[in-house]
Amino acid sequence: MLKIYHAPRTRGFRIVWLCEELGTPYQIVPVDMSPKYRASPEWRSLNPVGKVPVMSDGDMTIFESGAMLQYVLDKYGEGRLQPQPGTNEHGIYLQWLWFAEATFSRPLGEIVNHNREFADNPLKPVIDEMKTRARLCAQALDAALAEKSWIIGETFSAADIMLGLSLRSYQRLMNEDFPGNVAPYWTRLTARPAYQRAIAAETRPAS
Repeated sequence: MLKIYHAPRTRGFRIVWLCEELGTPYQIVPVDMSPKYRASPEWRSLNPVGKVPVMSDGDMTIFESGAMLQYVLDKYGEGRLQPQPGTNEHGIYLQWLWFAEATFSRPLGEIVNHNREFADNPLKPVIDEMKTRARLCAQALDAALAEKSWIIGETFSAADIMLGLSLRSYQRLMNEDFPGNVAPYWTRLTARPAYQRAIAAETRPAS
């Protein structure tokens, strides 16, 4: 069974949600998010930079959420939630899959990092710049969703899962409404039964 070392509001949610969409069995292993634990040799042996999540499958361990998502899709997805590789649709899918992490999540993550590291004296111009970058990403997504239900068209894909995590962070950190097409997209994402099960799973007490 897949083990997902996870804490609420971290990128491990993507993998929990993906497993729920695919019906792939998994176990959440709660992670102590304290700086002391994440700097410990025990945790650094799983993730050398101390971040969360980590995923293991038998004797194989991965510590990048995007890699986890692709691994699960390729091993357990049976062709679901991603277009056929080599097609134009797959290229667009890959674009938005990685936009979600490399471009959209980056400024949002920097807001979190800055507020944590400079809690006593956060620099407003830095936060404002990161918010401007995140807002630009939301606007790009808004344009891409015109007349579409999901990011690659009328078919839900793992790229929507990646974007969903970014939007979840945007909602929490930006304190503003989503742009026009993004708001109903977010409603559709959060209404999915697998999303609801993932929310319940990440907040469920460990057994």
